[in-house]
Amino acid sequence: MSLPYLTERQLAISAVRRACVLTSSVFNKLVKNETLTKDDKSPVTVGDYAAQGVISTMIHNAFPDDLIVGEEDATDLRLDSVADLRRRIVELANEAIVGPLGVGDVKEWGIGPGQALSPEALMDAIDRGNYQGGRTGRMWTIDPIDGTKGFLRGEQYAVCLSLIVDSQVQVGVIGCPNLPFNTDTKGSIFVAVRGQGAEQLNIEGSQPTPISMPILAPSELNFLESVEAAHASHSTNDKISSILGITRPPIRMDSQAKYGCLARGDGGVYMRMPTGTGYKEKIWDHAPGAVLVEEAGGVITDSRGLPLDFGLGRTLGENFGVIAASKASHAKVLEAVQKAIAPEEKL
Repeated sequence: MSLPYLTERQLAISAVRRACVLTSSVFNKLVKNETLTKDDKSPVTVGDYAAQGVISTMIHNAFPDDLIVGEEDATDLRLDSVADLRRRIVELANEAIVGPLGVGDVKEWGIGPGQALSPEALMDAIDRGNYQGGRTGRMWTIDPIDGTKGFLRGEQYAVCLSLIVDSQVQVGVIGCPNLPFNTDTKGSIFVAVRGQGAEQLNIEGSQPTPISMPILAPSELNFLESVEAAHASHSTNDKISSILGITRPPIRMDSQAKYGCLARGDGGVYMRMPTGTGYKEKIWDHAPGAVLVEEAGGVITDSRGLPLDFGLGRTLGENFGVIAASKASHAKVLEAVQKAIAPEEKL
């Protein structure tokens, strides 16, 4: 008897691998030669569109009835005024699509020699990500380049894909092209299927290694948090550290690479507390990481201790923050969080 979600797992790994190759190519070909920002239709935009198109194409060919929640929308890409940008995106996407079949690839997923897409087909693939989410049925979430600034700096970013079934994340894959797999190999892919544990692969999709979160005393913990203070409240994290007696400095990096590091034991707690800007967390920013943490032996909740709800639409609803830690540490961390934010809630 085969394991549940075996095909979905392999598809997700293959799609993320293809997108990692694509985004690395974008960095090497475009970022090193351009200094534009994302708002200026930069290489990040090229990578985002192309990677989402590739991943969406593979999902649609494997599971044509599945819905997709993606970060990008191709409306602006269809304008005549961006013909050059569109051409670059189509070229890069097709480089990834028509490349030789690799480990676990299946030609029926719409990749391999002879599988190039027309501009219209690629834009349609991107727009399949316009689903608004919901509580029932199967849907995939795509974050083609998570960690824009990390990507531009040549530091940490991630290609993220998950399958949600009836509001519960069942499969999560996070590709981190710049995160070391070991002392000799650059590039890691983190994989989790609910009920089947978590593992780390190299960027080629091989050398699977089971991973789990270590049990640490509160004083041994350190935080994994965003580089950008606009994304998470560093000051709140500092208060929580003081309450817990944590002296180790935080590890700051962009993207869901933090979830991978937490799952394999590089840090003790993932914290993303609200900055008070009214921002609502997107489901594609946390769905793959949530199942990865849980399958690695951890707990992930908001600051109220409630599970993250992936059935509300494209966001997690009102922002109560995200806290992920091992089962042994989570309750203590949650207590410290609630103590730290209590004065703010009274204001």
